[in-house]
Amino acid sequence: MIKTVFITGATGFIGGTVAQKLIDAGMQVRGLARSQASADLLSRMGIEPVLGDLDDYAVLVKEAGRADGVINAANSDHAASVQALIQGLIGSEKPFIHTSGSSIVGDDVRGSACSNSIYDEYTPLIIQTLKQPRRDIDLMVLNAKITNIRSSVICPSLIYGIGKGLNQQSVQIPFLARNAIQAGRVQIVGAGLNVWSNVHINDVADLYLAALLKAPAGAFYFAENGEASYEQIGQALAKRLGLEGVESLDPEVAVERWGIPRAYYSFGSNSRVRSVRARQELGWTPLHTSVIDWILKEMPIESLTPKI
Repeated sequence: MIKTVFITGATGFIGGTVAQKLIDAGMQVRGLARSQASADLLSRMGIEPVLGDLDDYAVLVKEAGRADGVINAANSDHAASVQALIQGLIGSEKPFIHTSGSSIVGDDVRGSACSNSIYDEYTPLIIQTLKQPRRDIDLMVLNAKITNIRSSVICPSLIYGIGKGLNQQSVQIPFLARNAIQAGRVQIVGAGLNVWSNVHINDVADLYLAALLKAPAGAFYFAENGEASYEQIGQALAKRLGLEGVESLDPEVAVERWGIPRAYYSFGSNSRVRSVRARQELGWTPLHTSVIDWILKEMPIESLTPKI
């Protein structure tokens, strides 16, 4: 039985929502907190805080070793913290879930086209050079099964919805919404013909719980239930925010304003994936089907809880 779970990223969007899901399921959750202020906030939410950060190797090893299960939801690109968590779990046969992101299969079309490439857990993945370090961490986690760790990777697509932890905002859509309010119009990269799969945060939390309980060692899961182009997302945002139309930014202008990772990958790439294995193996049945409907009917216009 899994009674205690250690979560990195417990103050974040994914980690906080997953923590609440586990608490509701009767588990005790310990969460990493970088400051006493964050620790106090976690305590109020029923999460036992652990002071430290991703560079505190000894803390991570100790916490991984004492928990019945471990979830890394803090940083998909921080190899040293993943190595520490694995070290603490070697030989335990305990579950370890690492959070990746579907930008690993993002291409470089800069908003100019919809790709016909759709990936699931059984198809070869084409990884851009910029995202190879993230994929290498995924593989490190999956290979940890040879050390008797029930390791798995969850790779969410674009996440939408309102989180249930300290940070209630996802990454992509709130950024575009805030930018639109500041600019007076919705701005997207290029023509916005690029398509991203998407998934609701509540369905994501359900997947983490299912994987914690049932995922076999070495399992990799995409998380998605629907897809939309950025042009469609932009039009929905404009309607929701009461703004006129959508402005196509030249990709180089987008880079100057938002940086390469955001302009070329978060908003300019295609990332089309299918959650075949999660449905087949874990019986995952996501309930939310349309990011466009959520934007039009549910997305809060006012700024939500700031990031911790």
